[in-house]
Parts: sequence; structure tokens; C-alpha cells
Amino acid sequence: MRIESSQFCFDCLEQRIKSDFSDQVFFSFGLSDSPLPFASAAIVEVSDSSGEASASSSESACPHFLLEYLQREEHGCLSKYVGGSCNRDQEDCNADVNCDGGEHLSCSPNGSQPFEEIADDISRRSSTCECSDSVSCQEKIGVIAPIAKIGKCSASGLQELASGFLSGCVEDQVLSSLNLIIDGKASEQESTAFLRLLGLPLFVEKSDPLCLRHPNVSPILGLLTSSDCVVSVLPKAPYSLENILYFSPDAIKSEWHIKFLVYQLLSALAYLHGFQISHGDVRPSRIMLTDSLWIWLKIYDKPHFSSEDSNFSASRRILCSDGCYAHDLYADRKLSSDLDWQTHFDKWWRGELSNFEYLLFLNKLAGRRWGDHTFHPVMPWVIDFSKKPDNDRDSGWRNLRKSKWRLAKGDEQLDFTYSTFEIPHHVSDECLSELAVCSYKARRLPLTVLRAAVRSVYEPNEYPSDMQRLYEWTPDECIPEFYCDPRIFYSLHPSMADLGVPPWVSSPEEFIRLHRDALESPRVSSRLHHWIDITFGYEMSGQAAITAKNVMMSSSEPTKPRSIGRRQLFVQPHPIRRGFSFKQENSRNEVEMHTFQGSGLDYERTIILEAGEYLEESEEAYTFSEHALDLSPRYDLLHQESLVYESPSMKSNKDLTDLPGTSENNVLPTDINLDYLLEKIEVKDEDRVELQELLLWRQEYNSVNFSEDIAKDIFSVGCILAELYLRKPLFNSVSLASYLENGVLPELIQKLPPPIKVFVEACIEQDWRRRPSAKTLLDSPYFSATVKSVYLFTAPLNLLAKHRTRLYYAASFSKHGALKAMGTFAAEICTDYCLPLVTAPLSDKECEWAYVLLKELIRYLTPKAVEAQVLPSIQKILLTAGYSHLKVSLLQDSFVRELWDRIGKKVYLEVIHPLVISNLYNPPEKISASAASVLLIVSSEELGVPVTVHQTILPLINYFGKGICPDGIDVLVRIGRLLGEKFIVNQMLPLLEHVARFSIDVSSMKKPEPVHSWCSLALTDCLTTLNGLLVLVSDELLIQELTKDRLCLHVRILMQKNLELRVLQLAATSLMSICERIGQELTALHVLPQLKELFDEFAFSKQTTDDSGSLKWKMRANESNTHEESPIKSRMDLALLLYPSFASLLGMEKLRQGCPTWLLLEQYLLRHHNWKWEYTGGSSRYGLENSSARHALSKGSTSKHTPKVLLNGVGWSVPQSQGVRCSKNLKSQTHLPVDGQEPVLNHLAREPWSWFPSPVACWDGPDLIGRFGSPKDEHRWKIRMSVVSSVRAHRGAIRSLAVCEDECTVFTAGIDPGFKGSVQKWELASLSRISAYYAHEEVVNDISIMSSSGKIASCDGTIHVWNSQTGKQISLFSESPSDHDQLSSSSSSRTNYDQGNRHTSHSLSSGIFDGNMYTCMHYLKYADQLVVGTGNGALRFIDVVRGQKLQIWRGETVEPGFPSLVSALCSGGSDTSRGDGASGSLSWIAAGLSFGQCRLYDVRSGHVISSWRAHDGYVTKLAAPESHLLVSSSHDKTLRVWDLRRSWTPEPIVFRGHKDGVSGFSVWGQDVISISRSNIGIFSLSKPPDEDGQYRIEPRKLSIGETGGRNKSVLSTVNVLPFSRLFIVGTEDGYLRICC
Repeated sequence: MRIESSQFCFDCLEQRIKSDFSDQVFFSFGLSDSPLPFASAAIVEVSDSSGEASASSSESACPHFLLEYLQREEHGCLSKYVGGSCNRDQEDCNADVNCDGGEHLSCSPNGSQPFEEIADDISRRSSTCECSDSVSCQEKIGVIAPIAKIGKCSASGLQELASGFLSGCVEDQVLSSLNLIIDGKASEQESTAFLRLLGLPLFVEKSDPLCLRHPNVSPILGLLTSSDCVVSVLPKAPYSLENILYFSPDAIKSEWHIKFLVYQLLSALAYLHGFQISHGDVRPSRIMLTDSLWIWLKIYDKPHFSSEDSNFSASRRILCSDGCYAHDLYADRKLSSDLDWQTHFDKWWRGELSNFEYLLFLNKLAGRRWGDHTFHPVMPWVIDFSKKPDNDRDSGWRNLRKSKWRLAKGDEQLDFTYSTFEIPHHVSDECLSELAVCSYKARRLPLTVLRAAVRSVYEPNEYPSDMQRLYEWTPDECIPEFYCDPRIFYSLHPSMADLGVPPWVSSPEEFIRLHRDALESPRVSSRLHHWIDITFGYEMSGQAAITAKNVMMSSSEPTKPRSIGRRQLFVQPHPIRRGFSFKQENSRNEVEMHTFQGSGLDYERTIILEAGEYLEESEEAYTFSEHALDLSPRYDLLHQESLVYESPSMKSNKDLTDLPGTSENNVLPTDINLDYLLEKIEVKDEDRVELQELLLWRQEYNSVNFSEDIAKDIFSVGCILAELYLRKPLFNSVSLASYLENGVLPELIQKLPPPIKVFVEACIEQDWRRRPSAKTLLDSPYFSATVKSVYLFTAPLNLLAKHRTRLYYAASFSKHGALKAMGTFAAEICTDYCLPLVTAPLSDKECEWAYVLLKELIRYLTPKAVEAQVLPSIQKILLTAGYSHLKVSLLQDSFVRELWDRIGKKVYLEVIHPLVISNLYNPPEKISASAASVLLIVSSEELGVPVTVHQTILPLINYFGKGICPDGIDVLVRIGRLLGEKFIVNQMLPLLEHVARFSIDVSSMKKPEPVHSWCSLALTDCLTTLNGLLVLVSDELLIQELTKDRLCLHVRILMQKNLELRVLQLAATSLMSICERIGQELTALHVLPQLKELFDEFAFSKQTTDDSGSLKWKMRANESNTHEESPIKSRMDLALLLYPSFASLLGMEKLRQGCPTWLLLEQYLLRHHNWKWEYTGGSSRYGLENSSARHALSKGSTSKHTPKVLLNGVGWSVPQSQGVRCSKNLKSQTHLPVDGQEPVLNHLAREPWSWFPSPVACWDGPDLIGRFGSPKDEHRWKIRMSVVSSVRAHRGAIRSLAVCEDECTVFTAGIDPGFKGSVQKWELASLSRISAYYAHEEVVNDISIMSSSGKIASCDGTIHVWNSQTGKQISLFSESPSDHDQLSSSSSSRTNYDQGNRHTSHSLSSGIFDGNMYTCMHYLKYADQLVVGTGNGALRFIDVVRGQKLQIWRGETVEPGFPSLVSALCSGGSDTSRGDGASGSLSWIAAGLSFGQCRLYDVRSGHVISSWRAHDGYVTKLAAPESHLLVSSSHDKTLRVWDLRRSWTPEPIVFRGHKDGVSGFSVWGQDVISISRSNIGIFSLSKPPDEDGQYRIEPRKLSIGETGGRNKSVLSTVNVLPFSRLFIVGTEDGYLRICC
């Protein structure tokens, strides 16, 4: 048994922690360096003082802490240091708390001791150190643990440390001091010292304190003492660099991020080396990472500070208590913490290591951790528990060739899963889940753990009762405890019975023995390699995984860091254990007979056969072992126990004794200010690392005379840097030995990029004296100015400071110009560190800082970065429930307009606009609702009518009956006022009437009560909105609305008997207000006849003498005051509301003429309400002004919606006068009409958007409700196939269309007289031409709007880039033969050809197949680049900003002798490759060719990923609706959909139905609109096939306007306006048609 250093078994370690800290510290799991459960460190959760866990069980909500037990006798100086501080503080009467409570370390910034006394105290204690170093061990401890508090082990002391860490008080003073500098105040000593740690050159004062933690050194929060140990307390980091390399290497997104990680590591080492401290074990497992991938270098926990005269030698021993069960359990194991792959494999293969031990070793290599239920070691089930296993029979044994998941699910289900799921996979979960582990160990785990991991409600009977049921229940594999620990069967819970053993054993102990024997049996040994292949080996990926039905579901977020996962250890089949091949096993008896009884030739032949088989097996095992040597990476030259050493030459080496950031230069600033910080953070010119510059640096740097131990740290840095690039270790044990002996570097180093190779070779110089120091490496040209700038900005954010202080630092520094100085890319990196500060709960003052920070980020980030990084945080803030000062600030018009300018209205409408609307319902917070309503009103004018209707009005109407607030209804009314009377009549009133009729229809059906309640609430909201809108309509139009149907809406509602009374009362009072407005004559003419049926109902109703349900208003003629707000109590009370009011308005004579049943009604009113008509010669004494009906619009709504000016809180005023129509960008423009222009359908009036149809016309029935949101919402777009407006745009064919993001402007490219091309700019509001571009000499075949710059690119064989506002040409690009002479036959590298732009044009006489002509183009938005297709199949990139041509790519020739031009382009995945090479997923560009071929190019490399024959004809259009989908159309009459996730040459889904070639299509969400001659075809990407397995399109012709005629023009191009729910087509005869 080999256990490194002094360790406990996990059980004893847990008991020791409980003994030292009581039950208020919860043990999670131990951290073992070996494959066995022994450790000296543990992860714990600390409860608060009340005994409750400080947060939920989630690590993200409740940080865990790391406790490391260091034996006093092994750490002599550390023990003296801690003991001396504790004794001194115990004697100090002014100590904060007593020693049992955990005192402050004197040199802690949080302590009470002044800084001036700290240095003296360290010096005084250092003089007693017995080590020979010039920097004593005591001083080194002060450097490594400057913020540590010292005290005795106790629960209160640990809770104090946890509280200080969680509150951010530990280093808050340092950051507060830095904030004073940014604010222009005097700098303090802490900030100056901290900036020196970061490497800024500052004047060094002798009194500088040393008690500041370097931000990249793991924070030791406390050093607590017990009887025989010193316990160090650290926060648990969520990841290590080893985790990232194993489970989520894509989390390190780019080469730049690698540099940033290495820079942090070197900065920490430079700090340590400056005090002559070598780390000694720099490896990925020692490099901790926070959620933002900030490095904490964990100090090596082997003995560091032993006294020279100490008689103790660091022996390997176990510190378990006497009689420890686990000690005896693992006493005979042959495993150690030395994880040498070759040694352990050879021992297992030769039979010197058991199967059990070898599997534990593999688990350790895979990163699995004892005690961590989320990542517990895994073992195979080797028996199926059906019967007792027998070596001579197959029954009772588990099939090790298949995974347990496959055995449990069955091949049929796995095949179905793989073939039908969006992401093909067989296995959707880990081979050993947390649920399975906790269920296996349920008898031994606390109930709190079971409730968290298994089920929140503990039910003991739901856990499997015996082993056979457990095996049948789980699809997961086994755990080691079932092979070694019988305690797992015995329950600690009275309510849960012990786990039952199989009937063929008598006790758990016997089962464990037999189960272990089965694992070690010849049968399992001969098959175990198959299980290893599935769980750890080559059958985890590639074709082997598909064959084994073992394809794991890939992560949906590959760039998200993970601390657990499945690591594939082997890429070759695992060899069988020696002596256990099937051939040997089957002939074992025969071999034994020949061996012991045979003689002569037979015996010799047997020996020869055995030798041959042995050699074959040995060769196989050796080859396998050699290929897996990377499982034993080497990062150090010699593995030593203590590496803190100082050579005599170091004592005079100023480069190391000075802190990083110091310099021999005498001219150093003694004080710092904001300008100095901005100067250091500024990035002037960010150039790529040049190889020559690095080579020159390597030749010129001066080797520093430091210790060999420090040089070993530099060697480790070089190894880690190489591994980050290669994603595999640079050295293993064999290659390292070869390098040390012969100086031969591994072949892997040749795969490094040349600059990185130079840097790595400098770090791993064979002569350690020639290696550069950490400080020299930091100053090398390998690290760009961006890396240093980002580090300087983010390091203070990673101090253990309060959230409030860190937020103020980020906001203040950004506001003073930090983000501007560092540039857009550096600002983008810093954003990931800033945004978590914004989304946390904040006070009002903190919200102001967060608002400033968000505005600065939006201002200085690229649009892509704003969309990808900032918008998710804004979404989270807008979804905050209740009042948030920050949310109200973000709802201001000024902020939204700035956001529009950066990301465009399209992204705003998709992402932010629905969240603004969500603040107006269910139940809204009043201040937020008010701010949201003002924003919606202001934005509606600029968005235009179609977008406003579909994206604002319809969503608000959808919330009718669902809790819409008064502000939401007010938005509808004020938008109507803003956009005018015709808008109200044509758009809003039809929508409201549609909702009302639908609600009435539903209320008359037999539906559950919630449905009827919704109908009543929806009608109430609808009537309230109508009341506000009708005030804005003229009397003439109001009469038209009242008389267009047999019954007006209000009367229709009053006729319903299933509606709630409050709805009826609102309808009655609203109707009376309308009648009062239109007057006596019009009421008698239009309204009274509609009420006849209602009055007849009242007159002939059966009214009992019991009036308990009525109002019992005893009304007398002389009463002047009534209860106008009183609700009605029965339907008959409507008679009292309506009849007296109409009598007062019309006069009794007219009322009786229109109401034949007047006598019965008046008798009822007299009998039940004491009402009678009294004629006074004029009007009734019972006037309308005293009626209860007068409480609706004439009083409430009219006054509520009177014209006024809204202020949105920022200064923007919103005119609400009725005369306002549209925004400034919708003003009519004068232009010269085109000769022969077709009259506009429905003759456009001067009113903008008058052609826009009401959405009611596009849907039938209730389908209108809920149709809103982004272009990809869940509701299909029901297209009516109708032309709503049309205009003649060109004399000849329209070749291309481009729609601006705001969907208010369209560009058309077409043929004009002389067969010259032109581009026209059209305003959709008035369907008028604004401007045109006439510089083309040939026909324009493509247009592209470059949204980021407002430029337009148009192609006629050359590329014209021009200003969309002025029509002025900006640049012209063309291709020449000399350009193509430089093309290679294979994919070209991304070389930037700096060719001059030739201003030459190409005539059509040269033919479209001229290789020098541009044929089509595609805009890469966030790179501001065009990718252009050419006539010879190549792709040219054009930098629009700089106005120059870039690289050119070319694929293989499709058919020799025939040109194949690029006919269509699109991009998928990430839009472009960033300068740092990062991308969210594999980015590709697809090119369609004239011969039907398709090519996929990798954006990052320019290589052709795949090329296949996609169609049998000319490819007309390509589009990528999603990152993994490609849609193509062709003249072969088909459209095809390619799912690129399955294969780069996938089988398509083919849509047929068009009778002619498909000339184009446009995508909206899941719907595709295609055109073929004069037909339109629509299909859905999610549509299942027909019964015969075919996908079909049903082409239809467009209907023209109200005439119903059919469009006969040939359609040439189509484009969708997703937010307006329209599409536009261009025709061969030059017409631009708007369709719905």
C-alpha cells in the first residue's frame, strides 16, 4: 500500500473535520491524488451561525471551501509561524476575538495592525527561522498567505472566514484605494503596491507593505490550528485547467485566450520568483480557474517549510484511527499516486495488478473522483444476478461487449433515437449518473443528499430493495463499493431496509467476496478489454462508436467550461490481458496435458505455439502502450518533494529579488493618477506576433542567474503552453528521458505555429541556465499590448472585494475612457468580466453605475459583440420581476435609440421588443409599465405601420384577458392617436372587433369556467380600448362603424346571456356615451332599431316578485343623485341603465315609436324601480346627466385620452395631436415617374401605408390571436397569396431585391433602357422612388445592403460600392487575369493580395462565363466584408471598410474544359471569423455552382470542407436558416434541404412540385417561399413527408387585389419582410409587387 505523505481515508477525514469544526461544516468529498479514497484535503460546505446551509446545494449559489490538513511535524516553519501568531494574539487584550474564534493575521489588510508594523513583525519573526535562505520561510509564508487569518479550528472561525469571503470584505480596501485614483484623488499605499504586483513600473519605497495577494495566486483565507495539524482554508474554484483540457477544450476559445492564460500564470510565477519562491509542481491540475477562467495558481501542498534540524522525514503514512475499516479494506492495494501509465498497464497485463486496481487507475486517469457523486469512479456490472455465475456456463454473466445503457434500452430503441433526434446520438446521459450513484449508496448517505439528488420527497420504498432489482432498474454501470465494501448494504436510516443480497449468498460480506472473484475471473479478464473500449476507449468516437451504439449526445454549449465529462483515453482497441485470449482459454486443458505429460515433437510444438502467441500479444500490448504514453504527461524534470531552494548566486540577483514591475530605471513615477493608468491600458497598434521579432528577442534576452528550481517552473510553463495549442502533452516519460539524455525534442513540437515554437523552446532549454525568467517572458513580444491591457483592467475585478466596489471600478474606469483606450477587441474580452456585475441584484445607486457601464459597453463594442454578449444581460434585466431602477433606465427612449444604432432594428425587434411588451402584463410593476408604454409609443412612429401592427399592437391585443395593465391599453389608444384616424379605422378597429366577436363566440360555447372568465376579461379590455379610440374618430366614420353590420359591437355584446354582468354594464354605458355624442336624430335612425330585440327580451322576461338580485334602486322623479358607479346585480338591471337614458336623449315619443314593447318595460320599471316618465314640457326631469349610464366614455375615457404631450423621462417629447401621421423618414419624396408605370392597385392615397391590409384579412377564425413576436415565433404565417400593392420599378426585368432591416426601404436592381442596369431606392410607406444609382454599364445581377455602414454594393460583373443616401460611388472592384494567375489548384491560404482596384468594366459580349467577372456576392455582416463569386468558380473577399481586395479561394475543378461559375453564396454558423480566430461554432461559407455542384469552405482556414453534386442543374439560390441547415434551389425544379450535422455530404430532403425551374426563394422562420415562373410555392422545413414519403410543394399564382385576377408576369426574385408579415416579388416585366 503506497499513500503519498500523511493522509486519511475519507471516513476518517470526515470524522476529523466534524471533530475540529462540529456538525456545522458539511463534508462533501475528499480530494485524492491516488486512485484510492485517501486524502489530506476535502471540499466542505459551511453553514451559517444558525446551522443552516448558507445557500442551496448548488455550487453556483453556495461556494464550497477547500480544507487542507498539513501535519505540524511535516511543516515546521509553518507550524511555528502560525503558533507564534496565535500565541501573540491570544496575549493581546485588544484582539478582535479570542483564539478559539479565529483571530486576524497581523499582516492581513483586514487586521488592526498598521502596515508599518507588519514589515517589522515579519522581520522579527524571520530572524528566528533556521533555514539558510536569504528570504526566510516565515517571510515566504507571508508572501503566499498574506490575507490569511490565523486561529484555532472552530466552527465560528470557519464561518467567519466564509462570511468574509462571500461578502467580499477580504480585499475590498485595495480596490477602494484604486477607485480613488480613478476618481482623481490621491493614491494610497495599497493601490500603488497592488499595481506593482501587476507589473506597472513604479518607484519602490522601502516601507512598501508586502501583505498583498497577487490576484493570480490562490487565496488562502485562513490558517487554523488543531492538535497536530495546520488547516489551510481556500475557496473552491469551479474548474482546473486539467478539467478544461479533458472535458471542454473549446472553452479556451482562441489563440488570444491561450496567451491570456499563460500571461496570468507567468505573472503569478514572476511574483513568487521575486521572493525566491519556486512553485515546484506547475501542472494543469494545480492551475485553478474561476467561472470567467481567471487563474488561481494553487500553491504546491507538499512539505515546503521544514526546519533543517528537524528529525522528521516526510514518510508516506496513513493517519486513520485505530480499527479503521477503510484502512484494512485497501491495505493490500498496489496503487500509488504516481500515475505512470506504462508501469500500471504493464503490471496489469502481466497479471501483477488486479482488474479492480487497474480499473481504479483508469478512472483516475479519466478524472473521476472518489466521493464526488457527480463524477464517481465507474466499474462494470459483470453478472446479471439472474443466477449464481459459473465459469463453465454463460448464464448469469453480463455481456461486456455492450454498454449497460445498450443492454437496458435495447438496440431498436437506440437506433430509433439515433435516426430521429435532431442531434444523432445513442446515449443521452453519463455512463454513471449522480442519480444512480446516490441510489446505489442510499443506505449510507444523509437524507439531505438523497432529497437533493434523487427526489425532493423522500420515499424509502421507491429505492430498489435488492441487488437484482437494482441491476434491472438502472441503465448505469456499477461503482467500486459493490466490489470491496459490504457496508454499502447496511442502512443507516430506520425507515429504509438493508439492501438485499442475491439468494445464492448468505451475507453482504460473502457477496462482496464472490462479486470480486467474478471481476477477477478468467471469463471477465478475457472480455474486460471490450468494456474498457466502450467506457474509456476507441468506441467512444467515430465509426466505432456508431457500430457499438455508443454515440454520446454532444454538448449544446461546447465553449462552456465543464469540470466533469467523458474523457477518451485510448484511440486504439485495448489489448486483452496476457494469457486470457479465447484461443488460449479454449485449449488450456490441452496445453496443460502437453506441457506436463507430453514429450517429443508434440511437446516442442506446443512450446513454439505458446512462444509465438506470447510474442504476438507482447507486440500488441507494447504498441498499445506506446500510443497511450500521453496519459502520463511530464511537466517537470525531476519529481522532488521540496523545491523551495535558493542558490548562493541568487542573493545578488536583483532581477529576482525585486518585485515584478520594478526597474533599475531611476526615472519612475512616485505617484500615479488616471492619465497614467489610461496610458498603460491604451492599445495603439495591435499587430500580429512576428516570427522574426520573437527570434530576435530570444537571441537578445539576457539569461538570469537563478536557481535550478525556478528554472523548472519555467520548463513547466513551456510544457503547458505547448499542450494548450496541441491539446495533448508535449512530453511523456519516454520523450522527456530522450530529451534529457540526447537533447532530441518530441516530434509534436513541429506542429506548433512558428512563433509559439520559439517561445516554447526558450522555456524548455535543456541547459536550465539559459531559460528566461518569468519577468523576461512577460516582456517578450509574444504577449501583445491587448493581452497586457486586458490584464490590467480585469485583475482588480478579480480581487476578493465587494460587489459594489467592483461594479463602481468597472463603471468609473470605463466612463473615464478605459474601454475606448484599449480598443474594441480588448473591450470585448473585458465584457465577460463586467456583465455579471450588472445582472446581480443592485441598489438604486448601483443601478446608476450599471447603467453607465452598459452604455459604455454598447458604445465601444462591435455590433456582433453587443448582440452576443450584452443583449443577454439586458434580456435578463428586463425579465426582472418587480421594480428595478436599472430596468426603468433601460426602457428609456435614449438608451433604446443608442442600442438601435449599434445592433439595428432587426435584432432589437427579435430580442428586446418582446420583453418591453412583457412589462405591460401579468402583473406589471407600475413604474416599469409606464416606462415601457412611453417607449412603445415613441418607437411606433419610427417602426412604421406594418411593423407596429404586427410587433406592438397584436402582442398587446394578445394579452387581452391575460392581465394587461391600463398602461398597455393606453399604448394602443395613443398609437392610434399618433398614426391617425385612417389607421384607427383600417387597422385597429377591425382587430378589436375580431377579438370581440371571437370572445363572444367562445362565451356561447360549453367551455370550462376559466375560458368564460378569459372571454369576459378580454371583452372588458377590448371595450375599454374601443372607448379610447372612438373618441379620436370623426362622427361620420363612427356612424359607418355602427351601421356596417346588422348589429353594432356594443349591441351584440348586450344580447349575450352568458357574459358577466360587468361586461354588459360596460357595453351599455359605452353605447350611451356614443349615442350622446352622435345626437338624437342619428341615434334614433341607427342605434334604436338595433335595440328593439333587446328591449323585447326585457319586456317578455319572467320576473319574479323576489327582487333580491336587482339593484332595488327606488328612483323618484325628484331625485337628482344616483349611484352611477354601482354595479348591476342582474341582467334585468340593464333595462334601468338603457331605457331611461334613451328616453331622456330621444324623448319618450320617439322611444315608444321605436320600442313596441314600451308599455311592458315602463310597467316593470315602475313596479320594481319606482321609475316613471314625467313630461315637463321639455325633457324629462330624469335627465341623462343623472343616469347611472353616464360613467363611461363621456366621463372617463374621453378625459383620459385627451391630447397631451408625453415625456419619457429623458427629454424626448411625443406629440399626441391627431394631425401627426408618420415619422420623418416616411415623408413623401418627389420623383420622376417611370414611363408606362402601372397604376397602383387600390390607388394610393397621400396617407402613408394606406395600402397596408389589416391582418384580419389574412386569417380566419381565432387564428389571429397570439400571432406576434419575432420572425421565428411558434405560429405559422398564413400567407394569402394576394398582391396588395404594385408599382412599375424598371423598364426591364428586376434581377435582385434587397430590403433594409427597418422594412421601410427596398432597393431594386433591374434593366433600364439601353440594357444598362440601375438600382432604385423605394420607400414602402408611399411606394415612391427616393433615389437611384445609374453608374452601371451592364445589367445588375445582385445587391447587398451593408447595414453596419449604410453602404450598398451592387454587382454587374464588377462590384460598385456606393452611399445609399447620396448615391455617390465610394469604390469599384474588378478582377483581372493577373489575379487568377496567382490561384493554385487547391484551396488557397488566406493571403491578403493587396491588388489595386481596376476601374474597368466588362461588357456582356464576353459572356457571363468570363472568369474575370463577379457573378454574385454575400455580405459577412460583422466582418464588414463581401465574399464574391467569380466566373471561374473562385471566391474573392473584399474589405469594404478599407476598400481593398483580400484573399481569394478556389476549389477543385468540377469538369475540366468547362467553366463553372459561382451562382449563389451564403454563410452558416458564425457569420465570420474574428481576428482572434474565435467562433461560436464551425463557420462555413457555401457556394453553389452553375453545374449543380455545392462547396463548403471553412471560414477559418479557407479549405474546402466538402464538395458534392447538389442538383442536376444551375444552382439559383442558397440560404442558411440555421447554423446547421443549408437550403438550395435549382433549375432542376427542386428545392433541397441539407442537414450538415450528420455529414458534410448529407442526404437531402427534396421538395418537388414546381413545373419549371426554381428561380429563387426566401426563408421566414421554418417557412420557405419559392418562385417558379409565375407561381409561388410554400413549404415548411418542419413539415413531415406525405404518406408515400415524398415532400411536395403546391404552387399557386398570386391574386391581384380585390379583382381576384391572377398574376401572369414571370417572377424573377422574392424577399420576405418578416416583421411586417409581407413579402415582395420582382417580375420580368419590371414590376415590384407587395404581397401578403
